[in-house]
This record gives sequence, C-alpha cells and structure tokens, in this order.
Amino acid sequence: MRTVRRVWGAVRWYARELTGEAECDRYCDRHRRHHPHAPVPTRREYEALRTLRREEHPQSRCC
Repeated sequence: MRTVRRVWGAVRWYARELTGEAECDRYCDRHRRHHPHAPVPTRREYEALRTLRREEHPQSRCC
C-alpha cells in the first residue's frame, strides 16, 4: 500500500507541475505572505495576470 501511495504522489506531483497548477499555488502562497490583507486571485485571475506578464515582457530563447 505504501508503494502505491508513493507512486500516486509522484504522478500527482508531475501532473500538477505539467499543468501549471503548482505554479499557481506557489504564487498564491507568496501573495498571501507579502500582501496579507489583499484578496488572493482565483485561478482564472492568475492565468490572466500570467498572460499579461508574458505579453508585456517577452523572452526570446536561443537553443
């Protein structure tokens, strides 16, 4: 049973990292620490902020 939980935990971690859900959680945690009285953005608001940030600060990558 312990092995099944470990494997499931690893799969869950990978899926959250792949979909960006973990990144949203990290952002919300940081937001709560630095702005304790401000409302925490929803997932939809976070995605909109992330999209705006990427459009305003494009990064070109080589290789």
